[in-house]
Amino acid sequence: MSSPSHLEDILHRDGVLVYKTRGVSMRPLLKQDRDLVIIRPFEGRLKKYDVPLYRRRGGGYVLHRSIAVRDHDYVIRGDNTFRKEYVPDSLIIGVLTDFKRKGREHSVNETGYRLYARVWNVLYPIRFVLHKARGIAGRIKRKLKGNTAT
Repeated sequence: MSSPSHLEDILHRDGVLVYKTRGVSMRPLLKQDRDLVIIRPFEGRLKKYDVPLYRRRGGGYVLHRSIAVRDHDYVIRGDNTFRKEYVPDSLIIGVLTDFKRKGREHSVNETGYRLYARVWNVLYPIRFVLHKARGIAGRIKRKLKGNTAT
């Protein structure tokens, strides 16, 4: 993605920012180098399940889902991540309004998308347990392989 100030300049100048996604944190919704996201300027307060584009305090931009709205910030997490971030309004520069996958444009207002966002969030505890179990199984497997090698 372009330099931080450049993204904000484009969004401010054009009222829209369109780019190919990078990274895996929003899978399965968005796939790296395949899907385009359409970001519009952020106005007012986010709602639960909105997907804001925000600046990280250390630099760089992130596109993750709002999973809780609080008085002074938001709890945000990628669809394919397990760590929460706490992001104030001042760091949010835009919000996902549409995305293009396999040549077809989708709105965040579509019923299928809204259902996906809610179900994926409700399934988080199960996904988290499976993620942890997979990690433990991998460590056990590596340990067993290490013991048989001697």
